[in-house]
Amino acid sequence: MLLTKKTGGADHGAAASTFLQSLRRGVSQALPTMDRRTFLRRSGVGVGAGLAAAQLTLVRKATAADGAKVGIGNTPVTVKRTVCSHCSVGCSVDAVVENGVWVRQEAVFDSPINMGAHCAKGASLREHGHGEHRLRYPMKLVNGKYERISWDTALEEISARMLQLRKESGPDSVYVVGSSKHSNEQSYLLRKFMSFWGSNNCDHQARICHSTTVAGVANTWGYGAMTNSFNDMQKAKSALYIGSNAAEAHPVSMLHLLHAKEAGCKVIVVDPRFTRTAAKADEHIRIRSGSDIAFLFGVLYHIFKNGWEDQAYLNARVYGMDQVKADVLAKWTPEKVEEACGVNEETVARLARTLHENRPGTLVWCMGQTQHTIGNAMVRASCILQLALGNIGKVGGGTNIFRGHDNVQGATDVGPNPDSLPGYYGLAEGSWKHFAKVWDVDYEWIKGRYSSPAMMTKSGMTVSRWIDGVLEDNALIDQDSNLRSVIFWGHAPNSQTRGLEMKRAMDKLDMLVVIDPYPSATAAMAAMPGKAEDLNPNRAVYLLPASTQFETSGSCTASNRSLQWREKVIEPLWESRSDHMIMYQLAQKLGFANELVKPYKMQKVKGMDEPVVEDILREINRSCWSIGYTGQSPERLKAHMRNQHLFDVTTLKSKGGIDKETGYDLTGDYYGLPWPCLGTPEFKHPGTPNLYDNSKTVMDGGGTFRANFGVERNGVSLLAEDGSHSKDSDITTGYPEFDHLLMKKLGWWDELTAEEKVQAEGKNWKTDLSGGIIRVAVKNHNVHPFGNAKARAVVWNFPDPIPQHREPLYGIRPDLVAKYPSHDDIKTFWRLPTLYKSVQQKNIDDKLHEKFPIILTSGRLVEYEGGGEETRSNPWLAELQQEMFVEINPKAAAARDIRNGSRVWVTTPTGARMNVQAMVTERVGPDTAFMPFHFSGHWQGKDMLDHYPKGAAPIVRGEAVNTGTTYGYDSVTMMQETKTTICNIEKA
Repeated sequence: MLLTKKTGGADHGAAASTFLQSLRRGVSQALPTMDRRTFLRRSGVGVGAGLAAAQLTLVRKATAADGAKVGIGNTPVTVKRTVCSHCSVGCSVDAVVENGVWVRQEAVFDSPINMGAHCAKGASLREHGHGEHRLRYPMKLVNGKYERISWDTALEEISARMLQLRKESGPDSVYVVGSSKHSNEQSYLLRKFMSFWGSNNCDHQARICHSTTVAGVANTWGYGAMTNSFNDMQKAKSALYIGSNAAEAHPVSMLHLLHAKEAGCKVIVVDPRFTRTAAKADEHIRIRSGSDIAFLFGVLYHIFKNGWEDQAYLNARVYGMDQVKADVLAKWTPEKVEEACGVNEETVARLARTLHENRPGTLVWCMGQTQHTIGNAMVRASCILQLALGNIGKVGGGTNIFRGHDNVQGATDVGPNPDSLPGYYGLAEGSWKHFAKVWDVDYEWIKGRYSSPAMMTKSGMTVSRWIDGVLEDNALIDQDSNLRSVIFWGHAPNSQTRGLEMKRAMDKLDMLVVIDPYPSATAAMAAMPGKAEDLNPNRAVYLLPASTQFETSGSCTASNRSLQWREKVIEPLWESRSDHMIMYQLAQKLGFANELVKPYKMQKVKGMDEPVVEDILREINRSCWSIGYTGQSPERLKAHMRNQHLFDVTTLKSKGGIDKETGYDLTGDYYGLPWPCLGTPEFKHPGTPNLYDNSKTVMDGGGTFRANFGVERNGVSLLAEDGSHSKDSDITTGYPEFDHLLMKKLGWWDELTAEEKVQAEGKNWKTDLSGGIIRVAVKNHNVHPFGNAKARAVVWNFPDPIPQHREPLYGIRPDLVAKYPSHDDIKTFWRLPTLYKSVQQKNIDDKLHEKFPIILTSGRLVEYEGGGEETRSNPWLAELQQEMFVEINPKAAAARDIRNGSRVWVTTPTGARMNVQAMVTERVGPDTAFMPFHFSGHWQGKDMLDHYPKGAAPIVRGEAVNTGTTYGYDSVTMMQETKTTICNIEKA
């Protein structure tokens, strides 16, 4: 899509005239990135000749006599292939760069993921590189206003403060919030940075969007990720969307669903709202927000009652479904289901029959299911339904879990998690020693960086709770000091709950640092006057301009686990620097730069040293065996990007072909080498398109359920039954994960080389740096190194081994709280006390359901993304949605004398008052209201424009829904509860 912006006084006439003259002379115009559809659209009847010519001059590309590509005025033109930096679908974009300026973009028709499609955000991507509202240079808050400072001053002062806080309060007093928009390499380097700083107090966006997915899914069958792909959905016979509004949140993913629907796929959307996704469905089922388990188990009730479960599949590949069946049949009769979720027996039974008769079926969820105090249990209920139907490990089946940001999957896999090292390696001594060897540093040196050995192996705080890390009584915190400094490294604060308390926490800090291309709402919140008793008089606030992902190169992982390589489109603009350069420069000041970049080559960017991104990926390849991030070398990923046309748009498998630049043979590869891509790059594993598919050989991307939970439970084997093996496997029964002992027991040890034996001795497949164990298991015997076990329908290490419905802490049904109460309070959880029943009971005692009788939920819009700072700064998108709003049902609106388009106050139990526009609509039921979460820049009725750095405020500003959202966290992951709280709405 071509987007042009008029500039005052601009005259395209001369260029247009020159172009038209060249056409008349018959000069051939080479437009290699213009497809036939675009050409026809721009040549269409009814377009004025002058306008058409002006547009074409913007995109014109000529071929000189010597074959060099040139643009207007014989300036050099290049085409850089990148990936959209918004949602996780992974749409490719060709950026046309003329004389160092990104002048236009084209969707890539060769991409097997987006096939030439764009959503509104993707179509206006160029503006995020050349955006006029970016932070241009370092700034410091002085007397309530931001003033420009130099990079040297900023780095010197920030590092000095960090070292002072470390000396006074230890390394855990500093908290770093990473970004799900960092590349894989930057995400990995930030976790390494924090390890060398000596703290696990780091996290990123995934904590508050899909951490419950990762925990719930990984503890069911082994890996916490989407099992299949957007493309694979074309093979589905049924598709159940629950808690996902993909048409707005992941628009291009709908291409694949609509292909499936054309082929007869039955589409059902379960959501408290009638969404744009529901508009494309065969049926929309409205449930009460937060009642997903009751609904899903209501469906299972009919499946079990009618004997529709895949019993042979369950016997061979699933543990504990008999216990789930007994629980469901006893507790979730149709009457109880309707009481809890509001859906009658006929509807639930009809859906059960549809899923039974249309297999394989896929199940899609997103944050509508994850952001609850029982999010982990909701996720597992979805997994259990798919297991009962035998839909996991099947083409057209699976759990297709759509991630949010462009690299939230990759950042989760290899980035700054507080409870793991890259690759989900835990914080135990063995994991640290594994990475110490990879990083070529002494294990004892890393240990000495932590305040104590105990803190080295203790999970850090989560980003959802950093507020309490600042405000909570120190006696109740499981670390020496409260948090004294927070670094927001590419993270929007308005995406987190409890905004009023967040403002207090920001004011109490000794130092707040924002590192971002766009300064985000953090900058305005920090500058906005707060209560005098909260303000730390010695607080320092800094803003550092990071470059965008278009000003560097690196890999990112789409929701389907495919990795894609972004080429650098333009050089960093203004005074911005890449995130990995900033990490290195801070490490120089903090004293561990040599250790941080020891294995990497350095390159010059703007005359300064920057770690070579390809070398960071190679280090990921050498270390992250556990999830198969080892086969995706920079060279293989770049070859895939150059040859997207060679991959099938349904299976993602290469049709064969040679990369002309390297001679690499792509035959058999799956696009993006979706992890696990086993072994070394030279091993040439093709990637895994669908997890747990035992109909394929392991060397063709097949697999089994992971043996990650032991070999038996209460005397019952957890290994898969005979016959449940990968195609052509030498072991035809279940088996544990591979280590040096199993290799010797099987007689396979001597198949390792002498060098491999040295490195594999005493190791398992995840810590064998030679890759020899994997090579022998896969190449020689076609068995999966992670074993072959049963999936777990019962997760005995979770608070509710069988998922249980529990009412939210803030609700409007006290009668149901008595039947389905929340968890007991927890004294220490992720270093902090966490409250459940005490809050829930106090809300009932205070009769909050009478004062706030409407359920408030939140979600996405197609026009904006994430916290919205970038997209609301984009003039093309800002024009599409200019007001923050609340959806209210006509019945609720009439009772309050509220008309469509009028101003209203939305109030919540936190004391927050948000002034927004009313949208009176039947999209929501009478008991529910909806607000999008992309807005910020207004604070309880006041515009915060004066508190942003000059010129860096977004075009569109509005109230942030999370100013008013309430307390509540998942009982396993600390996921915040944003999808179910309560409010009242009044005329303004």
